[in-house]
Amino acid sequence: MKLLGIGSRIKHSTYGVGVVTNLTAQHYWITFIDSGLETIAIDSEFEIIEALESDDIDSVSLYEVEKSLRAILQKWSDITPVSPIAEKYKGGTLILEPKDTNLKSKEIPMDTFFHKIVMVRDRIRVMEQKINSSKNLDDQEKVDLQQYITRIYGSLTTFNVLFQNKHDNFVGERGK
Repeated sequence: MKLLGIGSRIKHSTYGVGVVTNLTAQHYWITFIDSGLETIAIDSEFEIIEALESDDIDSVSLYEVEKSLRAILQKWSDITPVSPIAEKYKGGTLILEPKDTNLKSKEIPMDTFFHKIVMVRDRIRVMEQKINSSKNLDDQEKVDLQQYITRIYGSLTTFNVLFQNKHDNFVGERGK
C-alpha cells in the first residue's frame, strides 16, 4: 500500500472531507472540514479524493500546512471567516408579533437569526464564485446573473445593523 502525502484529500465515513496534514508510520493526521484535526490509522477505510504521493512531498512547516489548508477549505467549501454579531444584539431575542392578537408570537434567539443571515450571505458568495468561474456561461450571462446577485445583496442591507464589522455588511448596487 502506497502512503498518501501531505495535502492529499480524502472522504471519511465518520468525519467527512479532510486534508492530510501530517503522517507517521501508523497514522494520518487529517484536518476535517466539520470536525477539525483527527488521527486515523493508515489502514482505515476512506475514499481518496486527490492523492499526493508521500515520497514526492518535501517536508513542510505547520504554518505552510495551515496556510494551504485554509486555501483548500475556502476553495472547496462554503466556509468563510467568522463574522461576529454586533455586541448590542448578542444574547438578544427577535420577536415576531402577528397582527392577529389571538395568535402566538414567535421568539427567535438573535444569535440563531444572525447565524442564518450569515449562512445566506456565504451561500450567495459561493454562488457568485461559481457563476464567475463557470465555463458554461458566456460573459453576458455572467453579467446578467451578477446583476441579480447585486440586487439580492441590496435587498439584504437591512440586516447590516447586526454585523459588528462594517466590512461584513451586505452591499447593493449603490455601494459598489
